[in-house]
Amino acid sequence: MKILVPVDGSDVSFRALNFAAEMMNRYDGSLHVVHITDRQSETTEEIVERANEILEAEGIEDEPEVEVDIDLDFRPSKRIGEDILTLVDERGYDHVVMGHHGKTGAVEKAILGSAVETVLDAQKVPVTVIP
Repeated sequence: MKILVPVDGSDVSFRALNFAAEMMNRYDGSLHVVHITDRQSETTEEIVERANEILEAEGIEDEPEVEVDIDLDFRPSKRIGEDILTLVDERGYDHVVMGHHGKTGAVEKAILGSAVETVLDAQKVPVTVIP
């Protein structure tokens, strides 16, 4: 099983990474971490460093990847969801594990969109959502 774990720097995304690491070990799979951003910054480096710490603690030899998408200026969470789906297609992932911040109001969904919702709606691969 090839598992993709997008991280955004939030605690919930790192909980998703911990869950995915346990899942990978249980099912003898492989795991890949990606952070999607519109530009690399000090924050990007901090996110990658924290993801590396989790991977090392779990004994996983993978290097988190940073995907730069300069078109994230309009409805960024929907665009990030689309980028995740592109990675699933191009690299043949079998499963996606994502954290979700739990915003459920109609206003938040209408204005912000959701990368998780975009990936779930596509129904391309199984998705585990970690609250």
